[in-house]
Amino acid sequence: MPNYDYFCRKNGKTIEVSHDVNTKLKTWGEVCFVAQISLGDTDALTPVDIKISPPSISIPTSNSQLKEVGFTKLVKRDDGVYENVTASDGEKKYMKAGDKSSLPHLNKKISS
Repeated sequence: MPNYDYFCRKNGKTIEVSHDVNTKLKTWGEVCFVAQISLGDTDALTPVDIKISPPSISIPTSNSQLKEVGFTKLVKRDDGVYENVTASDGEKKYMKAGDKSSLPHLNKKISS
């Protein structure tokens, strides 16, 4: 479930809660209930505003970090030739168009 930040103008507090995208929280009491926190001195019927925040995305930056988390990175080297810069043991370093044996071992990286 996504996280949302709700701001209460009366008490100046911002609370982060996780709920379904179809849920719309409108009051301080609803936010406190979902966040499982005390109302404090603020009236439960006090309106709240949802704050729009950019999503935080953390991505690995190096080829070794990509390899550690199970990604395959292919870099085009020539027409129909790609270098697998994250090749694991047993994988070919170069992938060539039409050569199925040069494909990365995705079945070993994806687990159910």
